[in-house]
Amino acid sequence: MNDQYETQVYDTQVGGSHYKDMAIQPAEFINKNKLLFAEGNAIKYICRHVNKGGKEDLEKAKHYIDMIIERDYATVKDDHREITRIAKYEKYE
Repeated sequence: MNDQYETQVYDTQVGGSHYKDMAIQPAEFINKNKLLFAEGNAIKYICRHVNKGGKEDLEKAKHYIDMIIERDYATVKDDHREITRIAKYEKYE
């Protein structure tokens, strides 16, 4: 992808200004690190809570973190023993 294009895209915020004072916008960090949806949303809500949604944004971040824990570290009872499954995701190249 063209670096100039990426810079121009991340210089614009549609719908508010709660990310404008950040050194790097959450969307840029999330996209450049190829994070999954839940991880990206948790980061987004943590970053913006002071300037936008307050405690509710932190509750949303906790909700996404709980989703990640359930998805990646679910514990299942099976025949009176616990089986822990850790999901492994391939990194996108």
